[in-house]
Amino acid sequence: MIYGVLAGITWALETIILGIALSMTPFISTEQAAFLAPFVSTFLHDACSAFWSTLYNGIRRNMKNVWKALKTKSGKFAVIAAVIGGPVGMTGYVLAVNYMGASIGAVASAIFPAIGAVLAYFFLKEKMQWYRWILLLITLLGVYGLSYSPELDMTNFVLGITGALMCAFGWGIEAVILAKCLQDPEVKDEYALQIRQTTSALTYGIIIIPVLKGWHFTIDLFTSNTGWLLPTIAFAALFATVSYLFYYKAIATIGASKAMALNVSYSAWAIVFTVLILKDTSVLKPVTIICALVVIICGILAAADFKELFGRKEKNQ
Repeated sequence: MIYGVLAGITWALETIILGIALSMTPFISTEQAAFLAPFVSTFLHDACSAFWSTLYNGIRRNMKNVWKALKTKSGKFAVIAAVIGGPVGMTGYVLAVNYMGASIGAVASAIFPAIGAVLAYFFLKEKMQWYRWILLLITLLGVYGLSYSPELDMTNFVLGITGALMCAFGWGIEAVILAKCLQDPEVKDEYALQIRQTTSALTYGIIIIPVLKGWHFTIDLFTSNTGWLLPTIAFAALFATVSYLFYYKAIATIGASKAMALNVSYSAWAIVFTVLILKDTSVLKPVTIICALVVIICGILAAADFKELFGRKEKNQ
């Protein structure tokens, strides 16, 4: 459970740092730059994270085991999870942060535990009680309610909420697939992270960036004077890598639903860090706080099984 909480804290820090990078001049200088920013920043983010993962596994002499894990059936499914969680989920997350702000984007995308529970119901045949469906609906209404905070600086709520839904489905599906993959003793959490980040970076570099004709813009970021942009993205990726390590360990030890429920605390931490680090108190509005609490609390409860929790308590007594 500590792994899950630490995953949430470190991901909240990643969110704040990535939000700073997205607000820098190279990503807002032109209309094309603003359009490409979510995709290029995610590519650079996951590429840096793949580097940090390689460094981590290299120091621990795990690279042979990573390659061995990749050859297994579970390893191949981890690649599929990577494509869904990276290019789909992470792009959606960056869209949400870019168009709704770091704190609200984090809260809006925090519905993924509920989405993961629904997906587990359909694909893994896990039970989904009636009250969890109701809590899921309340969670979605709470996300929608975030748009009714006129004091907040949201540049495009529609694109932001679209990104949040992409993120929720991408990360929800990813967690469900990974939960199965990590049951294979040959696919440990740190191996799965290496596969995930490398696959995501390659998918962006080989398919998405060329399709969007964004390579020229990406290369310009390295050849022109962009100040602290690239180091900031690399720093955000470092926190993301640490967060994923904790998150995958939580999935491996306590299961996908519980890990997602704990990891979702990043949305609350993002608001705290927005106030403490960015000195932005615009998020401290009644509507925003209430809707954020609804999303966090109901999102967690929608991923929980009350009967199992209370049943275990009674059994222990």
